[in-house]
Amino acid sequence: MKADAVRYSFGPVPSRRLGRSLGINNIPPKNCTYSCVYCQAGRTTVMPGERQYFYEPGEIFRDVRSRLAEALAAAERVDYLAFVPDGEPTLDLNLGREIALLKDLGVPVGVITNSSLLWRPEVRSELGRADWVSLKVDSVREEAWRRINRPLASLRLPRILEGISAFAEKFTGELVTETMLVAGINDDEGTVKETADFLLRLRPRRAYLSVPTRPPCVRGTRAPLPEALNRAFQILAEKVGRVECLTGYEGNEFAFTGNAEKDILSIAAVHPMREEAVRELLARAGAPPEALARMLEKGNLADAVHRGHTYYLRNFEPGRDPAGTGSS
Repeated sequence: MKADAVRYSFGPVPSRRLGRSLGINNIPPKNCTYSCVYCQAGRTTVMPGERQYFYEPGEIFRDVRSRLAEALAAAERVDYLAFVPDGEPTLDLNLGREIALLKDLGVPVGVITNSSLLWRPEVRSELGRADWVSLKVDSVREEAWRRINRPLASLRLPRILEGISAFAEKFTGELVTETMLVAGINDDEGTVKETADFLLRLRPRRAYLSVPTRPPCVRGTRAPLPEALNRAFQILAEKVGRVECLTGYEGNEFAFTGNAEKDILSIAAVHPMREEAVRELLARAGAPPEALARMLEKGNLADAVHRGHTYYLRNFEPGRDPAGTGSS
């Protein structure tokens, strides 16, 4: 195969949201409508004011088809074909055509979007062809949105939120949302409650909470303290229902291996665990009483209190101790 024959796809790679996904890059690097403070791919270098033609849809299709065939020949499972470029996929004028072509391959198609162009009817129509869509909603407050996402100057948050609602109302595939929490910007109780109220109206299959776990493009951008993450999780769980944390730890979700500590860390990376549940799991596994204290001392687990109950979370920032007083 020629070296340039795989320009548009990569993987398959493991994904907590999509199982084993074959990634598709339909956008040149860092073409985006946002320049998020937490972006691990670096600062946005190009912020187009309009959607553009980037690549030939047929070339993307042939590349993905070839990589998919190689993966299947190697007995590698592919659960989704996922648009996850280093930029905003809906900037691509050919996105709808590409989704239509790829669906002929017999594998579900997913798209991860920052939602910024959903105020445009044609974008909603094209995105609606996908089987699975993840919508970013970091905040519904204007100030927090601008501080976190640093959007293209012409974008307006009310129009974006209206577009998101219109898309969710008609989309027949699987809809999920993702909210990135940044300390001191959108992790306070009031901001989270407003976000949760909006997500409730979307009725997503699942709402994901993320935190910055890799070096962000803006210095000083930090993940929230465990107490703030736990509070946000509980608020969304009460309003939206199915909530999961994406904290950078790739454990086997709910896979009971016989190693109680490993199992607790795996579960707590996705769902904060009540103290009673942790102690019950340890007791069933015959683990020593000091096992919980050991995980806390190592910094692998963090504790947080919400409404009188103690919860345990996988420590998502290894350089910080559970109390949040360690090094960055």
